[in-house]
Amino acid sequence: MNNSTNSAESKLFSANMIDAAIKIIAIMLIGTWCFDILRPFIMPMAWGAIIATALFPFYTKMVNWFGGKKGLAATVFALVGISILVIPTVTFSTSAVDSITQISEGLQEGTIDIPAPDEKVKEWPLVGEKIYPAWLTASDNLEKFASQYSEQIKNTFSKVLGAAASFGGVILQFILSVIIASMFLANSESCTKGCHSFISRLMGDKADAVLKNTVATVRSVGAGILGIAFTQAVLSGIGLVVADIPAAGVWVLLVLMVAIVQLPPIIILGPIAAYYFSVADTTPAVIFLVYSIVVSSSDAVLKPIFLGRGTDIPMLVILLGAIGGMIVSGIIGLFTGAVILALGYQLMMMWLEQSEHAKKETAAEQSE
Repeated sequence: MNNSTNSAESKLFSANMIDAAIKIIAIMLIGTWCFDILRPFIMPMAWGAIIATALFPFYTKMVNWFGGKKGLAATVFALVGISILVIPTVTFSTSAVDSITQISEGLQEGTIDIPAPDEKVKEWPLVGEKIYPAWLTASDNLEKFASQYSEQIKNTFSKVLGAAASFGGVILQFILSVIIASMFLANSESCTKGCHSFISRLMGDKADAVLKNTVATVRSVGAGILGIAFTQAVLSGIGLVVADIPAAGVWVLLVLMVAIVQLPPIIILGPIAAYYFSVADTTPAVIFLVYSIVVSSSDAVLKPIFLGRGTDIPMLVILLGAIGGMIVSGIIGLFTGAVILALGYQLMMMWLEQSEHAKKETAAEQSE
């Protein structure tokens, strides 16, 4: 009797193991398949979620403006966001294309006036000895320079065009992210419930605190750092376009990167202002320099507007997140990396504080 019972239990155990294994394999296959399908959209979805979280208070005001019509508010939000992306991009791209065309035509016709290099150029580390003769040739005989370095010039222009095409793809990703953000906002209640259920499953009774801290961190970094950086980049771009600085779009991108890692944009705008003094009259050059200083120091005014409270995220975390995100995911990772690493840092600090608090409570109970 015992043998038959054991045999039945053994068969039941084997059947359950096989059933569990099949279910696990099926779940893994479906999960992997879903991940492969969604992989191209992970970064735009992450950035869309960040935008939606950071700008949700503004969206609620829009809903009130439109009489509670969430769909209309989300549509207007998407259109405004896309316009903010497209209009500066078209302006800066046009400026860059015009600059490249003028340089190309000037090189072919020899009409570009290049000043002779200073002897100190030779003393530049690593590159001085190579740059000086090429610069001297260009200042003496531009046609000879274009002929002598034609291959390098072609490669440079090819790289610039390739970078421009890549930048266009990034803008498309940003547009997709804005559309995704508007969808999240239009379905904010469902998204909030879903996030709360997921975090409750992971964190238990700490879900409310984690969710509140997550939203605060995303808004703090997203609006307080990325919002200010984007604003400074746009203001810089306006000044560069008005001053007719060549390749304005490239400089705007560099200003954006510098501002995200919490460095003053004058690092980029300062040398450009010095160049502008050599090609423009004194009055517009001084105006551009003053404008550059104002833009660079504008974060003192913008932070109280974009940031309701000070962020206690260390600058190193923001820097590593921005650079690491860009290495992993390109330009869009520059934004998402800073926010996600800051969020991870805040969650880790929250976990450490809770652990420390639990130890103190245990110690207090034992002393009683």
